[in-house]
Amino acid sequence: MILQEIDQSTEVSFETTQTIINNDFAKSLLAGLTEAKKAIPCRFLYDAQGSRLFEEITRQPEYYPTRTEIGILQSCAHEIARDCPRGADLIEFGSGSSLKTEILLTALRELHSYVPIDISRHALMEATARLTRRFPDLSIRPIVADFAKPVMFDSRRARIGFFPGSTIGNLEPVAAVELLTTMRRALAPAGRLIIGADLRKDKLQLLAAYDDKAGFTAAFNRNLLAHANRALGTRFEPENFDHAVTYSQKHGRIDMYLVSNRAHTVHVLARAIHFRKGERIHTEHAHKYSIRSFQHLARRAGWRPVKFWTDPRNLFSVHELHCP
Repeated sequence: MILQEIDQSTEVSFETTQTIINNDFAKSLLAGLTEAKKAIPCRFLYDAQGSRLFEEITRQPEYYPTRTEIGILQSCAHEIARDCPRGADLIEFGSGSSLKTEILLTALRELHSYVPIDISRHALMEATARLTRRFPDLSIRPIVADFAKPVMFDSRRARIGFFPGSTIGNLEPVAAVELLTTMRRALAPAGRLIIGADLRKDKLQLLAAYDDKAGFTAAFNRNLLAHANRALGTRFEPENFDHAVTYSQKHGRIDMYLVSNRAHTVHVLARAIHFRKGERIHTEHAHKYSIRSFQHLARRAGWRPVKFWTDPRNLFSVHELHCP
């Protein structure tokens, strides 16, 4: 998707983009459920209801990443702002509620505009309304799109990318490098990226973070099937699936699944998909990094790591990357 200028005349319409996203969902859903090991890409977890449930997850005592990253951003935002050029565009990939963005926007007082990109129209509109009230002089240009797709801005303004939440960990290393490369090209020349990356830690702490006692993560995971029902007319019964999570110490990776609790058949886009009892649908990876391993990943994508910040317990990290 190419935007010549970041203004109302060049934004892709919500309706057109939503149709594209639903077509992608249909194609990805059918492809993933007809594989020997069933899987659905995690980007489809975040419809309006999924976004709301994820916000509830971030408030749970077991889920440390959000509050930890917020604390890091609060401590380093002015340092980030001090080095950023005036009149830049702040572009957030997968913006969601944009709650963390408020920390940067408070520090980055001389921006030209804020461009949130997200798959959820509802989340974008709620965030835009809130931020417009708080920052009435800031130009906000929301774009409904899959942030993983190439976005090129035909503008000479400096660009600052923002990608919090360790969303990069949801991708396999090869795909993570591809995404970071796509972002670098979108922000070049002389762009920079502020990105969050979760760090390796105790297995039990990680498992608890992805399976909270209140059950919000389980509801979030099952909502993926309800999302398919709403968007594509499938007939999943989410209660036929249990939430499950595993952690591989060797690979430093959380894996999230929906596990069929009975043998049954679901019709997906006129195709009968059979589930055995105990059969799993993989719904999310969450890779955890060391500082060194993340910087190596960034270099593979052509970025130059400049700075990083962590919390006192070394649970999470925020990195500043520059285009070389």
